[in-house]
Amino acid sequence: MNSFMAMRPFQFAGCAFCCRLALLLSLTACRSPAPPAGSPRGAAAASGAFATGRYRNLFVENGHSRREVRQKVDTAFAQLFHGNPTNQAVYFEAGANSNGPLAYITDIKHHDVRTEGLSYGMMIAVQLNKKAEFDALWNWSNTYLYNASSNHFSYGFFSWQARTNGARMSEFVAPDGEEYYVMALYFAAGRWGGGKGLYNYRAQADSLLARMLHRAVITGPSARGGQVTAGPLFDPAHKMVLFSPSSERNRFTDPSYHLPAFYELWSRWGPAQDRDFWAAAAAASRDFFPRATHPVTALNPNYANFDGSPAGRAANFSYDAFRTAGNWSVDWSWWGKDVRERQLSDRLQAFFQSQGMTTYACQFTLDGRRLEIENRHAQGLVAVNAVASLAATDPRAKQFVEALWNTPVPDGIERYYEGLLYLMALLHCGGQFRIWPPR
Repeated sequence: MNSFMAMRPFQFAGCAFCCRLALLLSLTACRSPAPPAGSPRGAAAASGAFATGRYRNLFVENGHSRREVRQKVDTAFAQLFHGNPTNQAVYFEAGANSNGPLAYITDIKHHDVRTEGLSYGMMIAVQLNKKAEFDALWNWSNTYLYNASSNHFSYGFFSWQARTNGARMSEFVAPDGEEYYVMALYFAAGRWGGGKGLYNYRAQADSLLARMLHRAVITGPSARGGQVTAGPLFDPAHKMVLFSPSSERNRFTDPSYHLPAFYELWSRWGPAQDRDFWAAAAAASRDFFPRATHPVTALNPNYANFDGSPAGRAANFSYDAFRTAGNWSVDWSWWGKDVRERQLSDRLQAFFQSQGMTTYACQFTLDGRRLEIENRHAQGLVAVNAVASLAATDPRAKQFVEALWNTPVPDGIERYYEGLLYLMALLHCGGQFRIWPPR
């Protein structure tokens, strides 16, 4: 977590590339479905997977057999969770306590553990029916990262970063971790029922979700000195997730934290008094995506103000931003409520196709100028760009799915972030990332 300079006004710089791509997209738009008159969101929600129970298998649509798809998913899970610890695995067992086995997922490159990775790992585990791994990750999260002190400014939430031995490196909260914890817990309640205490998944999800909206504002001392004030993880006026609830930062959001597909479920399964809020939050995120993305490239900044303008120095498309297209595309796949999400996927894929399907870089200005910070063809970005095919309408979408199919399981120093995005993308594109209603 870094401090940022003052916000600056949002501007999209013009360029010759954007003009050419805009012409291409005008042709694409002719093929994209238009919303019914009088409704910018006028899509048939009954066509989504929540209503139909049908999940597209994009790999099968591309000609691969269901057996091949399952084998690819199983191979990726085996490597990333139980492969060679030197250059393959990101999941590590860490003994046991009174609640049972412990395990963590580590960021290999940065030698730490993050709520992002732990909660992603739990989501992967519940989707693949891996209860032992799920429970061990949840146990580790609560043992080492949960803030139980009622006078701490992060009380009721999880510190976002620690060392592999559990020593905390940060006192602060990264709300995307809480969001994935809640969703994974609700799905666990649906898939496995519930146990007692820490493993009463439904009760744990309800409690954490309520705190995300209603936890009292607390001012307390920071280990780094001074006082910090923090409260809930969502801004009540804008109905948007915060990048951080801490007074050390201005109030802004992260586009990749916006998960309307999850909010719709919380509006049905969460505490009754908050269901209207979650329905409104889903609508707010759907309205936010077009504002936060470039009108030609559909690239979004890492961090954004509530009006969609870039926040501070995080004004470019970089690692956090990889995930945003997956969020709007899964929302379309599950709910089918906003055709603008289809248009965004078409624009984004047109941009990356123009950069070379097997060579495009991973960091750009929003208008599509490649940054020279790092030029690698990131496997995690390839993965999420394939998930965008769940919403895309142009035939080029098949190329992005096949690019993921042909991408090897990430290994080496980048395998944490790249690998988790890769494995979740296999589940999404293979029809295996599903809604599991709580029992």
